[in-house]
Amino acid sequence: MPLKAILFDKDGTLIDFDRTWGAAGYHVMRTMARGDEAAFERLVEVTHYDFERRTFRPTSHMIAGASGDFGVIWAQALGRHDHAAVATEIDTLFMKAAESELVPIGNPLSLLKSLSEQGYALGIATNDAEAAAFQQADMLGITPHLDFIVGHDSGHGRKPEPGMIDAFSRKTGHHPAHIALVGDSLFDLHAARAAGAVAIAVLSGPATRDALAPHADHVIESISDLPHLLQHL
Repeated sequence: MPLKAILFDKDGTLIDFDRTWGAAGYHVMRTMARGDEAAFERLVEVTHYDFERRTFRPTSHMIAGASGDFGVIWAQALGRHDHAAVATEIDTLFMKAAESELVPIGNPLSLLKSLSEQGYALGIATNDAEAAAFQQADMLGITPHLDFIVGHDSGHGRKPEPGMIDAFSRKTGHHPAHIALVGDSLFDLHAARAAGAVAIAVLSGPATRDALAPHADHVIESISDLPHLLQHL
């Protein structure tokens, strides 16, 4: 079936995960630890953060998870019981870091503008907070070309559940079989499969081809290769 709509993951797909959030993660953890070196070291450990390289290891829950989940883990590492407040603080600090650290993958603006002009309905579905998704879409200049932006707190569940894709389907009027989800994690691909959408894996995030390919309908190096793939679908 021809594709009529494309839903993009954000981090690792439109935004370079390591170059953006790797360095930012160090500063956020330092801030959250509030000068307590032992607390900082616990955050580094539970977050699976590579201190030397300033990146998150592939096993880190930060890569595809939501702050509502890793907020609990961070709160425990910090000896705090206000899990929701910790999650909110994490979101706020990472949004602040994005103002100076944001690094796109390829040229999202050029790509989405072209796809929009071709008639595709476009959206972002991220396990980040909705406010962060809007902030970073604005920073990339792509908001005018998007029909839909949702985060983990938008009321549609989170990936790997299919709720975000189902909501995009309702919003655009396109059946999931005509929708592709483009993402760099198994959460993205499983969400696409659960919704009956086309699963397109990009290798621009931490996951490897071997990990993603068995769960994807198509595998490309990055969003820069998407136009060529669409021409042959």
